[in-house]
Amino acid sequence: MANFYKDNQDIRFQLKNPLMKKIVKLKEQDFKDSGKFDYAPCTIDDAIDSYDKVLEILGEICGDVIAPNAESVDHDGPHHANGRVKYAPGTQQNQDVLTQAGLYGMSLPREYGGLNFSMVPYVMAAELVARADAGFANIWGLQDCAETIHEFASKEIKHEFLPRIPDGDTCSMDLTEPDAGSDLQAVMLKATWSEEKGMWLLNGVKRFITNGDAQIKLVLARSEEGTTDGRGLSYFVYDSNWGGVQVRRIENKLGIKGSPTCELVFTNAPAKLVGERKMGLIKYVMSLMNGARLGVGAQSVGISEAAYREALKYAHERAQFGKPIIQFPAVYEMLAVIKAKLQASRALLYETTRFVDVYKSYNFIAEERKLTPEERTEAKQFQKLADMFTPMLKLMSSEYSNQNAYDSLQIHGGSGFMKEYPIERIYRDARITTIYEGTSQLQVVAAQRYVTTGGYLNQIREYEKVPVRAEFEPLKKILIRMTEQYEQAVAMVAGQENEYIDFHARRLVEMASHIVMSYLLLIDAQTDESFEKSAEIYIGKSAAWNDERYSYIKDFTASDLATFASIKEETVPEA
Repeated sequence: MANFYKDNQDIRFQLKNPLMKKIVKLKEQDFKDSGKFDYAPCTIDDAIDSYDKVLEILGEICGDVIAPNAESVDHDGPHHANGRVKYAPGTQQNQDVLTQAGLYGMSLPREYGGLNFSMVPYVMAAELVARADAGFANIWGLQDCAETIHEFASKEIKHEFLPRIPDGDTCSMDLTEPDAGSDLQAVMLKATWSEEKGMWLLNGVKRFITNGDAQIKLVLARSEEGTTDGRGLSYFVYDSNWGGVQVRRIENKLGIKGSPTCELVFTNAPAKLVGERKMGLIKYVMSLMNGARLGVGAQSVGISEAAYREALKYAHERAQFGKPIIQFPAVYEMLAVIKAKLQASRALLYETTRFVDVYKSYNFIAEERKLTPEERTEAKQFQKLADMFTPMLKLMSSEYSNQNAYDSLQIHGGSGFMKEYPIERIYRDARITTIYEGTSQLQVVAAQRYVTTGGYLNQIREYEKVPVRAEFEPLKKILIRMTEQYEQAVAMVAGQENEYIDFHARRLVEMASHIVMSYLLLIDAQTDESFEKSAEIYIGKSAAWNDERYSYIKDFTASDLATFASIKEETVPEA
C-alpha cells in the first residue's frame, strides 16, 4: 500500500518548525474546545499528533485511490448534459472516499463539523492530493470558499453553509467572465435585489469557472447600477438547490482534465449577500485570491514532487550504452536541480503558510476579544509578510513545477511523449499553474512593490541574522554577496521612469526570490542533513542566475528599452 505522506520526510519535517507551537496555540485559542469535542486536543503535542495522524490517513488515500484513478480520470473527463456536469467515475470515487474519511473541512471550526486544523496541515493535504492528481486537487482545494464564508459572512450564512462542507458539498468561486479575466473590475454579471423573494437575483454569464457545477458558489457580481469599476461589485453565495444556473459547456483543456472548467449562464439565480455591499472585489475576492494562490503553490509543489519521482524512477530503470541513464552527468545534474528546485519551493510554501496561519488566527481571536497592542503589532507584521510572500510563492513554485515537469519528461526521452507514462499527464497538468489565479506576470506586479519599498531586502536581512554551522559559512558568504548585488540592481532601476522599472521587475523579483529560497534551504539544512545537498546546489545555481540578471540590468540602456518597445508598432501581416 502506498502512502504519499509517510514516504515524504520533507513534508513531515515542516511540522517540526519552531513556529508551529505558536501557530497551534493561536489556532486552538488556548485549547478552548478541549472537553467540548471529544476529538479536540488539549496540548500542542496532542494537536500536532492529530495533524500527523490525519495526514497519514490522507496520504494512504492519495496513494491507493486518487493516484491510481488519475489516468482514467484524465482519459474519461467530466461530461456535460442538460445543463449539468457529471464527474468521471474516478473523480466521484475520490470525492466519496475523502468525504467518508471526514477529510473535508479540515480548517473549519469544530462547531461546523470541521477539524479546526491550522493552515499548515491543510496546505500539506493540498500538496499530497496534487501529487496524486493535480486536476482533482482543484476540486479538493475549492473548499477554500468555506474559509471566505467563515471569515466574512453573517452568522446565519455560516450556519447555513459551513456544516455542508464536511458532508462533501462541493464549491466554486465564480469570478471571471468572457470580458473580465485578470481584470475583475470589468465584471458585469448583474445582481438585483428582489423585494418579492427577499433575495438578490443574479443574471449574466461566467466563464472559465473551475468546478462550475458546484453545490455552493461564491459569485462576484455588480450590485450597484451605473458603476463600471471595482467599487460597484459585491460578493454573493449561491446554493445549487435554488436553481437559475445552467452549465452552457465544459471547456476542452490541455491539462487538469478531471476538473470541469465551465461556462455558466445565470438567469434570475437567487443569492445571498456575503459581508457588505461594494466590498466584493476590494476586500473579499482579494482575500480569497490570496488563499487560492497559496493553494496553487501547494498544487505546484505536488506536481514537482510527482515529476521528480517519475524522473528518478525512470532514470534508474532505463539503461543505455550498458548502464542506467542516472549514471550519466547530463541526467544526474538534471535530477539534482529538479530536487533542489522542489525542496526550495516547498520551503517557501510552508514559510508563507506559517505567516498566513499567524495573522489569520489573530483575526479570528479579534472577533472574540480585543487584541493587546503587542498582538496587533504582531498580526500586522505577519500579514505584511504573508502579503509579501504570497505572490513570490505563486510565481516561483508554478514556474518551477513547469520546469521540473519539462526536465522530467526530457529524462524520459521519447517514452515521456507517450500516453503510457504518467509524466505526459503531469507535464500537461503543470502548464496551467503559471496562468490561473493570476498569471506569473501579475504576480510580478503584486511583488514589485516589495522590491521598491525594501520589503524583500529587510526580510533577507532577517534571514541573514540566523546563525549557521561553520561548514555552511562559505554558502552564507555567497548569499551575502548575492544580497549586496540585489541591492545594487534595485538602486540601478530605482528612480527611472515607470516603464523602465516595470521592464526589469521580474528580474528583480526573481533575484530576491532566489536569495529568500536559498536562505530557507540553508536554515533547514542546519537541523536536517537531507537538505544539505539541495542547499548547496540551489545556492550555486541561484548565484549564477542572479549574476546573469544583474549583468543584464547593469548594461541595459534606455535605447535598449526603445528597441523592445518597437514591437508595439508591429501589425499582423495580411494573408
